[in-house]
Amino acid sequence: MGNSLLSIGLTGVQAAQAGLLTTSHNITNASTPGFSRQSIVQTSNIALYSGAGYIGQGANVETIRRTYSQFLNQQVLSADTRYQELSTYYDQIKQIDNLLGDATAGLSPALQDFFSGIQSIAADPSSIPARQSMLSQADALVGRLQSLNSRLDEMRTQSSNEIANSVVEINSLATQIGQLNQQIIYANNLGVGTANDLLDKRDDLVSQLNQQIRVTVQTNDDSSINVFIGNGQPLVVGTMVGQLTTGPSAEDISKLAVGIKMPTGGSQQLPESTLSGGKLSGLLMFRSQAIDLTQNSLGRIAMSLTQTLNAQNRLGIDLNGNLGGDLFTPLAGHTIYPNQPTNAGTAQIDVPITDANDLTLSDYSLTYTADNTFQLVRRTDGQTWTATGTDPQDALGNLLASVPTQGFSLNLTGAPAVGDSFLIQPTRFAVSEFSKATDDPRLIAAGAPITTAAANSNVGNGKIDEGSVTSVANLAAGASPALNLPLTLTFSGGNLNGFPADFPVTVTQPDGTVANYPAGSAVPYTPGAKIELAGIGFTISGEPVNGDTFSIQANTNGVSDNRNAVLLGQLQQAKTMLGGSASYASAYAQLVSQIGTQTRTAQVAATSQQTILQQATDARDSMSAVSLDDEAANLIRYQQAYQASGKVMEIASKLFDTILAVVNS
Repeated sequence: MGNSLLSIGLTGVQAAQAGLLTTSHNITNASTPGFSRQSIVQTSNIALYSGAGYIGQGANVETIRRTYSQFLNQQVLSADTRYQELSTYYDQIKQIDNLLGDATAGLSPALQDFFSGIQSIAADPSSIPARQSMLSQADALVGRLQSLNSRLDEMRTQSSNEIANSVVEINSLATQIGQLNQQIIYANNLGVGTANDLLDKRDDLVSQLNQQIRVTVQTNDDSSINVFIGNGQPLVVGTMVGQLTTGPSAEDISKLAVGIKMPTGGSQQLPESTLSGGKLSGLLMFRSQAIDLTQNSLGRIAMSLTQTLNAQNRLGIDLNGNLGGDLFTPLAGHTIYPNQPTNAGTAQIDVPITDANDLTLSDYSLTYTADNTFQLVRRTDGQTWTATGTDPQDALGNLLASVPTQGFSLNLTGAPAVGDSFLIQPTRFAVSEFSKATDDPRLIAAGAPITTAAANSNVGNGKIDEGSVTSVANLAAGASPALNLPLTLTFSGGNLNGFPADFPVTVTQPDGTVANYPAGSAVPYTPGAKIELAGIGFTISGEPVNGDTFSIQANTNGVSDNRNAVLLGQLQQAKTMLGGSASYASAYAQLVSQIGTQTRTAQVAATSQQTILQQATDARDSMSAVSLDDEAANLIRYQQAYQASGKVMEIASKLFDTILAVVNS
């Protein structure tokens, strides 16, 4: 009996000791990241049958159990990867929001100062200091745009570095998970039960990996796990570990792309849309949805400024009496990337900008999808156009005819192969090319190239306005045909006579009715009608009498003429962008507003997701985390159980001594 009691007491001591060890382990790891509370699973030993019935044989500790819920842990993983994505995106995009919205560093003050310089010339067109000041403001405008663009380039480089660092971290975590899989398999093969601390450590690594990129976890029969990313690409399969790679994008060599190393060698580029969740996705979103958008928008503004201001300056005359030239260097701006290395043909695509007013903020993909078939995709909204033809050139022409104007054209050289594709960025790099075309203040074309006059000898009260110019193609030296000025028109019999034989005449009546007349013919006179020929226009009003004449002359002494400077200044408010719906300033304001909205949306979403993450974490921790109060109670409970079992062993020893004394007496 004493021996039986001793054995039972010993099992109690051993069980209490296991409880004390487990509780102590919980207490010391209460602050260990990823640690799950452990507890002993205690059962009774198999009882022995006796004549008096079954007599118990004490306790047994079957295993040490980890308090863990796969469901609650998955909720935390899902909430955490989304939070990391949103918070990373917000932390990045607020840099652009601060940059664009700055009252002194933004574009708006530079635009205002530049057009104030033009207004100064309009007030005093012959003033060299005013002209020099306007050129200085043009320098400041160029500098401001390029400064904004340079800062965006820095952000792009920084984001690429962080993407590369994230990939390095992902690969390191994946390697550690694979190593832990091996250790867990080995530990489980040693005996019954699982290596709880190793499982916790692996779960913590999975959590860290999930913060970098959204993962899907699958548990195998041997307690190892498989980890998948993207659309199911395997990163860890048991003890085999894959690796992510970084390198130039196949469609845009200026952009860092993420790929996955293949078992056969080499790597396969992963579409950005598949890399959802985590810091990596936030960085990719920032690059594509914020940096690309902002640089495209600034490039479009630079293109519009260049195209419209140059066009208007070319319609005037400078202080030397010559027709105006360019104020800003004409921009190509666009970039075309052939898909590397898959393009098999010899085709090259050029993308001349036709009208900055129609440019969008989108990039485009042009693909030769089949024989004599081209497809153009606007990437911002996925709008697709497809056209075929008798040959590739004809197909491209038909495509352009079917696409609503996007502000650019497409020129093809060489022979495309089916499957060849090209990434087209019409405005991305325009700001980097934006520069002033002249440093000579005399070359600013403040005056108009023509003047008009009614002859002093006229008897009637007919008047001619100062005229306007929409093209100087026929006024330039060496033009063919040339509009030879002066042009004198004579009123006779209700008609205006004397129009040149080389240019037809268009007349727009006050009610909007338009009539066209052959070159050199008499034109019926209507008071207030707009008369246009060879790129010039004028209006004669009043009641002339037969023999009255009106002349259009070259402005040979236009030093004090400000008519073209006024028109240059009016471009500040003119709706020359976004299909005629926005000015330069309002287009920039739309960009600032859009980035501001995206920033605020990201901030609100990140804050909301943080709350969701906290709730999911609290739900998991309420089950799995260590409570020091509970463990203190367990410590006392197991201490008392240990002492009680020891008392059983003490009594068993005394009983055994009594039996020995009886036997020996």
